[in-house]
Amino acid sequence: MSETKETALVGLNLQQLTEMMVEAGEPAYRGRQLFEAIYQGRTGRIDDISTLPRELRKKMLEDGAVVGFPRVRNKFVSTDGTVRYLLAMADGQTVEAVWMPEGDGGEAGDGSEAGSLTNDAPTKEASRKWDRATICISSQVGCAVDCQFCLTALLGVKRNLSAGEIAGQVCTVLENQDVRPPQDRVNLVFMGMGEPFLNYENFMQSVHLLVDGVGIPESRMTVSTAGIVPRIADFGNEPVRPKLAISLNAPNDELRSRIMPLNRKWNLEMLLAAAREFPLRPRERLTFEYVLLDGINDAAEQARELAELVRGIRAKVNLIALNPGPGISFGTPSADRVLKFQSILVGQGIPTFIRRPRGRDIFAACGQLKATADSGSA
Repeated sequence: MSETKETALVGLNLQQLTEMMVEAGEPAYRGRQLFEAIYQGRTGRIDDISTLPRELRKKMLEDGAVVGFPRVRNKFVSTDGTVRYLLAMADGQTVEAVWMPEGDGGEAGDGSEAGSLTNDAPTKEASRKWDRATICISSQVGCAVDCQFCLTALLGVKRNLSAGEIAGQVCTVLENQDVRPPQDRVNLVFMGMGEPFLNYENFMQSVHLLVDGVGIPESRMTVSTAGIVPRIADFGNEPVRPKLAISLNAPNDELRSRIMPLNRKWNLEMLLAAAREFPLRPRERLTFEYVLLDGINDAAEQARELAELVRGIRAKVNLIALNPGPGISFGTPSADRVLKFQSILVGQGIPTFIRRPRGRDIFAACGQLKATADSGSA
């Protein structure tokens, strides 16, 4: 006797769930009930969807239907309140997502939980100790873009995540943190493991699920690309889209090709042309991300070169001092060098901000995600 193949419902949109219910002989409104239970209620088990009749739930289970949210395999809490989640997919592959609370009480108090492992959900009282939060989510298992300063690059790429696996990361983290958007202010950044624009269709499907189902506005989402130029043009034509960040990291082709081999395919001339042509909405800016590597791309002359490169684009620059990790040969520049680099850009009229590292002690900071099973190794 063969086993019934499981069918994950997370990843299906309202129309698909409605068609499923109609095909099962149910009224069309059952599709909306199912859609709301999955994405708004974040109900992880078919049995627990109380808006559906018991007999329908039984039939769905017999047919192999499961909600299919990623499962929290491990969870690590930083001294600054950041939480790194190791999430398991149905096939056993794992990715990482990061929860970053901000505002009053957003950082952990005495640091007693630094690097600790816990699967306990926070209390509602604890969840109120922040004004807003950001969730960083992954789009691939590993990454095919071989940036030399990123731990994720050491994995290579294993596979793309489905739209349901991408959106499901958000549902799992929100449920674990007992957070309810849009009442609670949550931002999303597609800046975890993987290059979203190399998994473009699934990434965009997940955006629609997160907007229409979970209730997170596109204005609170940002996607980062290493520079997949053709997809930047496609992305600009999307009627619903997050804000765009481009990982730049060097002011000239020679250096960028050295630390980001992708530049050999789409060089700075092509990338900056795509950035200049990108259709920005009113009051929107592009973000150029620039990881500072000690003695490599952080000199004063390179700051001036960068200012000329991005001049005329409605954009800001986010500076990120390298978050170190095993296997990464570059160093982190001193605070003085970072501040000097920023001051040169600001002096040239380029809005420039220094991104504060979050979760370095648990390998949760930018460039440190590597699907690790413990907080202290990679």
